[in-house]
Amino acid sequence: MKLDKEKLISIKDFSKKLKKNILDMALHAGSNSAHIGGALSLADIVACLYSSIISIDKNNPTDVHRDRFILSKGHACLILYSALMELGLINKNEIKNFESDNSDLPGHPVINREKGIEFSNGSLGMGLSVGIGVALALQKKNIKSNVYVAMGDGECNEGSVWEAAMSASNFNINNLIAIVDKNNFQQTGSTNEIMKNDNLKQKWESFGWHVIEIDGHNISEIYNSFLSKGSKNKPKLILANTIKGKGFKFSENKNEWHHSIMTQKIYDEALKDLNEE
Repeated sequence: MKLDKEKLISIKDFSKKLKKNILDMALHAGSNSAHIGGALSLADIVACLYSSIISIDKNNPTDVHRDRFILSKGHACLILYSALMELGLINKNEIKNFESDNSDLPGHPVINREKGIEFSNGSLGMGLSVGIGVALALQKKNIKSNVYVAMGDGECNEGSVWEAAMSASNFNINNLIAIVDKNNFQQTGSTNEIMKNDNLKQKWESFGWHVIEIDGHNISEIYNSFLSKGSKNKPKLILANTIKGKGFKFSENKNEWHHSIMTQKIYDEALKDLNEE
């Protein structure tokens, strides 16, 4: 399906807003620091999902017929909070309280469905199992909604991911769309150094999934992968090749920005990068 120029510009603009929100929240986090790199690698994907694909009514965010988004790589919560702010589910003044005591926006998401946060998460390898349970429940209730689960490539080192992957195909869960953010890094180094996963496409296909491999920063490819019908009786996985810290010179492919402190100087330089996009 061809993405028209107006829609393409709209999604790109949404992505820029998300990146700006990430910078703002990271700056407010101060010495608490923030998980920046893995949030930015997901920015274009989440921009496409929340601006054009996912069905959520901001006036009724707990509507049973809504789509669900589960951020399994919960440390990348900056991208989720950014999207929910753009939808109006989170007040933009709340970014000042990111990671503060008693904040609704801690360093890993805590369930708050009124704000669009479907589940608490942070323990890697759990989100896909939760997504499968939700997708099965929706099927049994004959509710025609989709469940989206975003994982990291490093997260795929977890055995629980593959138990879940096997279950999803066994139960023919076709209302589940998983996204693997393949930015080639994890907390302590590159995936090649820690656990090579160059054959993720073949692995997921061998577990019975319909896999679409894309450039995770190409808006047209992202958009079309979400709309692709895939297989009638298989769950769908979007394997997105991304760049950790995408969008800014200070962070691209620099794993020290997995979790680090945003200074005013870096923030100001990053704004220049964003304005040049």
